[in-house]
Amino acid sequence: MSLKDASSVDGGPAGDTAALQRLSGTLDIAIERLERARPFAKSRYQRPVLDVVGRIIAQPGGLGLVRQRAARMDAAGLFAGSDWDRPEALLPQLVGGTLVSEDPVFQALETASLARFLAVADGEARHDNLHADGARHFLTQVLALNLKDLFGVAGEAARQLGARHDLKRRVLQHIADHIGLNDVLSVLVSEIWRLLEQRSVQAGVVKDMIAQIAIALNERGTEPGSTRLGAERLVSALFGPTTASRDDPGLPVYLERLSVADETGLSHEAMGFARAMHDTGLVSDYHAAFLTWALDFDRRPLIPEALGLGSTGLDCWRHYRGLIERLVRTAVTAATPQAAYGLAMLLDRGILHHAPMVPALERQIALRLEGAARERIALGFGPAVPPETQLLAGVLQVLGQPLGVGQGANPTCQSARAIALWALNDPDYLLHLVTQVAEFDTLQMQFEGTAINSADLPVGLAGTGPIDADPVSVLLVAHLDRIYAEMGRLCAGRPGDPHTWINPQFHGWWVSRDCAVAVDVATGKLAGYDDFLRRFFATYHPAYNGGRPLGHPQPAGIAVTDAQQRFVGWHAIAILRVAEDQYGKMRVYFYNPNNDSGQDWGNGVVVSTAGHGERHGEGSLEFDAFLSRVYLFHDEPLRNRHGEDIPAEVIEAVRAQALASWASDRVPEPADAEA
Repeated sequence: MSLKDASSVDGGPAGDTAALQRLSGTLDIAIERLERARPFAKSRYQRPVLDVVGRIIAQPGGLGLVRQRAARMDAAGLFAGSDWDRPEALLPQLVGGTLVSEDPVFQALETASLARFLAVADGEARHDNLHADGARHFLTQVLALNLKDLFGVAGEAARQLGARHDLKRRVLQHIADHIGLNDVLSVLVSEIWRLLEQRSVQAGVVKDMIAQIAIALNERGTEPGSTRLGAERLVSALFGPTTASRDDPGLPVYLERLSVADETGLSHEAMGFARAMHDTGLVSDYHAAFLTWALDFDRRPLIPEALGLGSTGLDCWRHYRGLIERLVRTAVTAATPQAAYGLAMLLDRGILHHAPMVPALERQIALRLEGAARERIALGFGPAVPPETQLLAGVLQVLGQPLGVGQGANPTCQSARAIALWALNDPDYLLHLVTQVAEFDTLQMQFEGTAINSADLPVGLAGTGPIDADPVSVLLVAHLDRIYAEMGRLCAGRPGDPHTWINPQFHGWWVSRDCAVAVDVATGKLAGYDDFLRRFFATYHPAYNGGRPLGHPQPAGIAVTDAQQRFVGWHAIAILRVAEDQYGKMRVYFYNPNNDSGQDWGNGVVVSTAGHGERHGEGSLEFDAFLSRVYLFHDEPLRNRHGEDIPAEVIEAVRAQALASWASDRVPEPADAEA
C-alpha cells in the first residue's frame, strides 16, 4: 500500500502528504533504533517512537501509516514493560478514556495498540497471543462502548476536549471503516445476547454497550428486522421494561406513578419487571426502585411477583419472608440493581433451606467491613453506596449465579473457580471466608493439618487483588492466591503434579483424591497419554462408567489453544456434568472462569454456550473434542480398572486431535517414554 493509499482510509482526508512522508521516515528511523536496542534499554527508545506516532496521528491521514507499522513496532518492543504488552488481557472499556488522555504518550500507545489489533484482524500481521477473531471481537466491543462518539452530536464535554475528542472520533471511524460499521450493530446485538446467555455476575460492560446502542438507535435508527427487534428488547429491558417506565421518565416520576396505580397495574408492573429480568439477566434501575417501594406496600406482597419466583423460590419466601425483605432493603439499590437477580436465583436454588444459610446471611447483613478490606471494596466500586452494601449485593449475585463468577483480566483462574464452586457446593463455607477477610483482613485455611494464614504470606500473582471483578472476588482473591501458592510450596519435592494434593485441600472434600496428568511435570512431554485418555472415558463417559452421573463438580485443567490450534497456556476449569444433547451427542458441560466461555480452540473445536442443552453459565463441547484439550483431571484412587474395553480407534481419534494442537511438540522421544 502506498503512502497515499494508507492515508486515505483512516477516517479523514489525505492531509499534507509531504509532511506525512517526512514523519513516516522519522518514524522508521525511530523504530529501527528501538529494534536494535537491547532489552534492558528498550524504555529509552520507546519514547521517541511514541512522540513521532503522536505527531502522525494528529495529522489527517496518519492512522493508516501507524497501522502499516503496527506489527513491526510491537515486535521491536514498543509495548514492553507496559500494560499494552499483553493484548489478550486488555479491557475494551478502558480504550475510550485513554484515547482522550491528557498525556499524549498514552494516546499514542493506545492508538498503536489498536492499530496492532486492526493489523491482526485484517490478516496483515500475526501475534502469538492474539488471533484474528479475537482481535475483531475486541475492536467490535470498543466500537460498542463508544458508539456515541461515532453517531452522536458532540456535547459540551466533548467540545471541552477539543483535539483529543477529534482524535478519538477519527480512530473509531478508522476501526469502523475496516471492520464494517454497517454490520456492527447486528454483530453487537448478537454478541450481547450471547454474553447474556452466560449470565455473568459482572453486567456493567454489557449495560454500557446497551446504553450506546440506545444512543445509536435514537440518532440513526436501523432498518426494520431482527436486528432492530433484538436491540429494542435489550434497550427496553434496561430503560423501560414496563408500562409505567416505558418512556424512561426518571425515578422520581416513576415512583409518583406507582403511588397512584391500582393493584392490577402494580401486578402488571411486577410481572413486567420479572419477565425482562429473567429474559436477559439484567435488572433495570426502575426494577430496583419498584422492589424497595413494594416493601412498604401493605395491601399484598409484590416482591415474589417482581422477582419472578418459581415454586422453590416461593416456598423460601413463605418460610423466610422477613430475611428476604431485609436483604432487599439492604442490598437492592439504584447502584446495585443486579442484586435483585442474584436474590431471585438464590431463592430458586432453595439454599435457604440449608440450615447454616439463614444465620450466615443474617450475619452478612450485620457485617461491618474494617481496614484494608473496606478500602478495597470502596476503591473497586466507588462511593455511591457503602462498601457493606456492595459486598452484600455481590454475595447475593455470587450465591445466585455461581457460574457467573469471572476472573477479570487477572491470572487468578484457580481462585475464581474456587469461589464459584464454593457458591455452588458449600455456600455457607464461602460466607465464612467472606466474614474472615471482612473483619480481620486475613484468611486461614488448612493444608494436611498445617495451618496457613494469608496475612503471613508474600503477595502472589494477583498482587493486592483485582478491582475488575465482583465484590466477593475483590475481597477474597488476593488472600486465596497467596494460600494457593503456599500450598504449592508445601508440595515442593513431591513426585508428580502438585494439584494432586492442592485441589482437594483447597476446594473441599468433594474433590476426588487421585489425579491423572497427561504430561510429565519435569519435561512437559506426554506421559502415558493413551492410559490417561482411557481413564477419562472410564471416569466420566456414561457408556463406559456404568452410567454413573457426576455428583459434585470436579476441578480439571485444560490446554487452551487459539483458533489456529496454537498452545496458549494451562487453564483451570471445572467439569459440571456429562450428558447427551438434543441431537444425541455426548457432551461435557463445564465451568470456565475466564468471563466468556464461548471460544474457538481451532479445528472446529468451538465452545458452545447455548443451543446444545447448556444451562446459564455453562460451556460445552462434544466429549471427544473436550477430552482432546484436557491435561489434568481428578478420579477416585480406589478405582483400579481404567477403560480397557474402550475401542482403540476411539482413543486414537482423541489422541490425533491433541497431537494436532497443544501436544504437537510434546511427543517424547522413543527412548524417553512411551506416550
